[in-house]
Amino acid sequence: MAGLHLEHLSKHFGATVAVRDVTLRVGEGEFLVLLGPSGCGKTTTLRMIAGFIAPTTGRVHLGGREITALPPWRRNAGIVFQSYALFPHLTVAENVAFGLEMRKLAKDEIASRVSEALRLVRLGSLGERLPRQLSGGQQQRVALARALAIRPDVLLLDEPLSNLDAKLRETVRIEIRELQRQLGITTVMVTHDQEEALIMADRLVVMSDGEVKQVGTQRELYEHPADRFVAGFVGRSSFLPGTITGPGRFETKGGLAIACASGLTGPAVIALRPERLALGPSASGLDNHLQGTVELVSYLGASVDVHVRVSPADRIVVTQPNRIDSRTPEEGEKIAVGWPAGAAVVFPDDGSTARL
Repeated sequence: MAGLHLEHLSKHFGATVAVRDVTLRVGEGEFLVLLGPSGCGKTTTLRMIAGFIAPTTGRVHLGGREITALPPWRRNAGIVFQSYALFPHLTVAENVAFGLEMRKLAKDEIASRVSEALRLVRLGSLGERLPRQLSGGQQQRVALARALAIRPDVLLLDEPLSNLDAKLRETVRIEIRELQRQLGITTVMVTHDQEEALIMADRLVVMSDGEVKQVGTQRELYEHPADRFVAGFVGRSSFLPGTITGPGRFETKGGLAIACASGLTGPAVIALRPERLALGPSASGLDNHLQGTVELVSYLGASVDVHVRVSPADRIVVTQPNRIDSRTPEEGEKIAVGWPAGAAVVFPDDGSTARL
């Protein structure tokens, strides 16, 4: 195992700044996920760790030694690409052995490591097959076995599950997480899928426009988002722009008076998590109790999203568990929405009109 340290890492492509001053520490055996939308700089950061892209400024340390100037093959990093990058003319075993052969290991050592790696990913009986004879999930495991066979100091995963269907992703992400814990290998993964990140990570790094917006555990980021972007990207929120009019008092642009717990003053935005809101009779007695009209009902299986218009300018989404004894509101129905003052997260209004 080896810890990873990124120190003021930046990357410029001409006048475009892809990554700006990223400093991170990844502990030995930690699973860190870089999370953000396309173009936020997460893959560029991963490629600088791998050595495929040279940083404009900054340094990369792995296991206490600086590797910034080392070529990829001297970094001892195992990499799983989004496309898997398997050689179609080589068997599964030959694909796994490729990196070991490049390191000129003895044949007996290569055979032993290939066998061990395939056993770890539960493909021990498929060593003689070609990639085209495998399912997408099996190909992903071959790519993982190839990365693990070199016994890397750090495992780098670049959107490793994006080519799998939704059901298979659910299975494979748990398998990768369990294997990472079993081996105790330091891992950095890139993804834009927040559910994937929440399930797999020890800690999350939320990025936007080449910058790190917040670093923390799932609970830290969900309960205490640093800004509106994080609140919208980690989990879901309804955003109500307005103004703090006094201690604990907020007025939306739609004219609603709302109780909140915030020491801010001036223009602000309130974020409301949909599962923390109450509908109908259960909304009575709460700090905030508004009347609205159901505009849309989305059936999601385990839950139901109810979109409620509470003013001409304000709409709130409420998530209800789909219980046998629960009643689903109907579109056009008049209904109450409520929540305690402490359920809302309040941010200064930065002028953004984005609705995440």
